[in-house]
Amino acid sequence: MIANQSPNYISPEKYLKGEELSQIKHEYINGQIYAMAGATDAHVTISGNLFALLRNHVRGSGCRVYMADMKAYIEIANIFYYPDVMVTCDARDREFQNYKKHPCLIVEVLSQKTEAFDRGDKFTDYQQLETLQEYVLISQKRQRIECFRRNAEGFWVLQTYNQGSEIHLASIDFRTSIDSLYEDVIFGNNELENELF
Repeated sequence: MIANQSPNYISPEKYLKGEELSQIKHEYINGQIYAMAGATDAHVTISGNLFALLRNHVRGSGCRVYMADMKAYIEIANIFYYPDVMVTCDARDREFQNYKKHPCLIVEVLSQKTEAFDRGDKFTDYQQLETLQEYVLISQKRQRIECFRRNAEGFWVLQTYNQGSEIHLASIDFRTSIDSLYEDVIFGNNELENELF
């Protein structure tokens, strides 16, 4: 039995066409769209630092790194998300210009408003991507990174990194110091974020 679609249901095709024209980004969950809020200085700096480090690392390898504006499409769940950083090494993704279906690495920078969702439903949704090997959550309150890695049995294993750590992302064999990731990040300015969101 198939449930009736809501009268407000938006097809994936209509969503994608609308996103091309929209002034703001929206995520799409099974026929419903959700506007995305802006980000803090720390959030943008962390994402930018990671993008730059990963871009240099994968150059010439056939892998591609995307930041903020590229959607991850979870086809089986009819969902489009905008990860903060995403890497795909799958040649099949070259045919998709507005989204990627086969990422090996997805990174979300946590915020007060999105942390519970990023840890819960969004992680559950991302786990449906067969090619996804690592899901990384980065704090903007302090130097702390949580890397969920899919092991050979298909279970997700948590590896945490704190101040002074060397980070290893096994999906693309990338290593860097946590200090490089947090370069130019000023902690303690999240009060405004807490009020706005």
